[in-house]
Amino acid sequence: MNKPLDKPHFSLNLTAVLTEQQQAEIAVLSAMPDEAIDYSDIPPLTEEFWQNAVRNPYYKPTKTATTVLVDTDVLLWLKSKGKGYQARMNAMLRAEMLKELERLHH
Repeated sequence: MNKPLDKPHFSLNLTAVLTEQQQAEIAVLSAMPDEAIDYSDIPPLTEEFWQNAVRNPYYKPTKTATTVLVDTDVLLWLKSKGKGYQARMNAMLRAEMLKELERLHH
């Protein structure tokens, strides 16, 4: 059984609190020119790599039961597509959430 959420799983405010030492390290790295970065231990990411890339197969977000009021016509439309209307609704909401997060952070 899922526990109720007492904290959100994500935050739109991605600002982390850094120690003074971490801030100093970031300042040094920020001042470093790109040419000084050693990438020799990182294989290049080619187009072929991205064509074969897959999302983490072990990722499965937790589910939380809730009650929502949905317009009747919207619910009938979702159900008219066959089984899995709740999963479709979740996928639509997730897509909107990801679009918003992308807009906010780029």
